[in-house]
Amino acid sequence: MNRRQNIIFLLFLLVLAVAAPLIITDSYNRGVFTIILINTISVLGLNFITGLTGQMNLGTAGIMAIGAYTSALLTVKAGLSPWLTLAVSIVMGLAIGLGLGYPSLRVQGVYLALTTIGFSEVVRMLLSNFQWTNGIRGVNGIPNLNFFGIDGSDPLARYYIYLGLTVIAVIVAFRIANSKYGRLFKAIRDNYEAVQACGVNIAVPKIMAFTLAAVYGCIAGSLYALHMGFISPSVYTFDYSTTFVIMMILGGIGSVPGCVLGAVICTILPEKLRFLGNWYWIVFSIIILLIILFRPYGLISLLRGKKKEGEKGR
Repeated sequence: MNRRQNIIFLLFLLVLAVAAPLIITDSYNRGVFTIILINTISVLGLNFITGLTGQMNLGTAGIMAIGAYTSALLTVKAGLSPWLTLAVSIVMGLAIGLGLGYPSLRVQGVYLALTTIGFSEVVRMLLSNFQWTNGIRGVNGIPNLNFFGIDGSDPLARYYIYLGLTVIAVIVAFRIANSKYGRLFKAIRDNYEAVQACGVNIAVPKIMAFTLAAVYGCIAGSLYALHMGFISPSVYTFDYSTTFVIMMILGGIGSVPGCVLGAVICTILPEKLRFLGNWYWIVFSIIILLIILFRPYGLISLLRGKKKEGEKGR
C-alpha cells in the first residue's frame, strides 16, 4: 500500500465521516462519532512513540487526564475561552513530552512501560486527592467548543468542529510519518544499535516522538472534556491506556490509516455489542484476539496485501 493508496483510503474515510452523522441522525450515535474523532487523535499520538519509534507507552490515560483537566479547570474556574485552554493543553503536552522523553533515554522495553504506567497512576491519584481539582467528584459544567458563531452545544455542529481538528491532526501525522523524521523513527524501531553505530544522536528523535505523543494526547484529553462537559479521575485508568494500544495494534502498528481504522472499529464495535448485556465485553475481547492472531500486522494489511512490517508508504 503506497502513499497514494494511503491518501485514497484516508479520503474514503473522510467521506464516510462527513456523511455518517447526516445519515444516522440521533444524538447518541452522533456522540459516539465524536468520541471516535477524539480516540483517533489520541491513538495517532501513541503511534508516534510506540508504532513508529518502538518505545512502549502505557501512560496515555495520564497524558489525556492532564489535557482534560487543563481545559476543565481553566474554563470553569478561570473563565477562559475553550480555544485558549486547548492551546494551553498543547503547551502542557510539550512539557510532558520533555518530562517523559528524557527518562526514555535511560530505560527501554518493560522498564519504560512501567515508567509510563507509574506516571499515569501518579497523575490519577493526584487528581483524585487535590482539592483544587475537586477530587473524586470531578469537574462539572465545562463549556462547549464554539467556532465563529457555530454553537458547539449542538451535537452535529460539535461533531464537524471536531472533525476539522481531527483532519488537521491526521494530515500532520501523515506528513511526519512520511518525512525524514518518520523514517528516522522507524529506523530506531527496527534497528536501534545500527542507528547508533551510524553516529545518529537518537536522543533528539526519541524526545521528539514522546513530545508529539504527549501533544496529541493532551489535545484529545482537552477535546474529551469539552465534549462531555464533565470529567473525573475514575476515567483515566490503566484500562483506558490499554484501549488505545489495542486500537493501534488492531488497525496497524506504525500506519496512520491503520490508527484511524483501529479507532473507528474499537469505538463502534463495543457499542454495537451492548445488546449482549454483561457478555458484550467478553465477545469484544474474543473478536479482537482473533483479529490479532490472524492479522498480526493489523486490518490495514488487508488493503496492503502484504504481511511485511515497515514497507514503504506507512
